[in-house]
Amino acid sequence: MIQKLPKNSFHLIFSMVMAAIMVFLMTCVITLANIGMPGDFVRHWLHSFLIAYPVAVPVIYLFAPVARRITARLVEHP
Repeated sequence: MIQKLPKNSFHLIFSMVMAAIMVFLMTCVITLANIGMPGDFVRHWLHSFLIAYPVAVPVIYLFAPVARRITARLVEHP
């Protein structure tokens, strides 16, 4: 059985995972829109990912709680 990380690491791990998913998809789309599909597409995509990911993690870490509060004001809780 895999040992889970402590509860106090949830927000940081969530930010890292969410950033990875979003940056992976968005850098793919934007790279594709900007340069098409050349033979070295993956190199360009990876370059964009490596620039964007370190920016996205702290942004998500800082703004996810704000987004949750705004959402909670707009949407009924189940």
